[in-house]
Amino acid sequence: MNFEFEKKWRETVSIISKNFDEQIDLQSILFLIGLQELNLRADRLSKDQKIEVIHVAICTLLEPYGYYENIGLDNDGWPHFESRKKIPNVNEKEQEQIIKEAIIDYFN
Repeated sequence: MNFEFEKKWRETVSIISKNFDEQIDLQSILFLIGLQELNLRADRLSKDQKIEVIHVAICTLLEPYGYYENIGLDNDGWPHFESRKKIPNVNEKEQEQIIKEAIIDYFN
């Protein structure tokens, strides 16, 4: 276990959670990043749009690592991304770590 990484992750979650009454999880953080990137309010979204918000967050987070490139907005103002390189074939825990590292970088 990488203790330095875990410490940074807990600090990041703590900082993000200060705006809420409880500790938030990874999915919630992804949703918040997507909302921030899209400048949207959560109460006006359908279930499918909420999934798309998380997708926007993941693409945004992985863009600096060269996995995606923002290719512009559609007519509704939603960003579209193009895959630039294949994401490594890793297990779920390793995938989660990549996302968490990207979230830490996003907020720093």
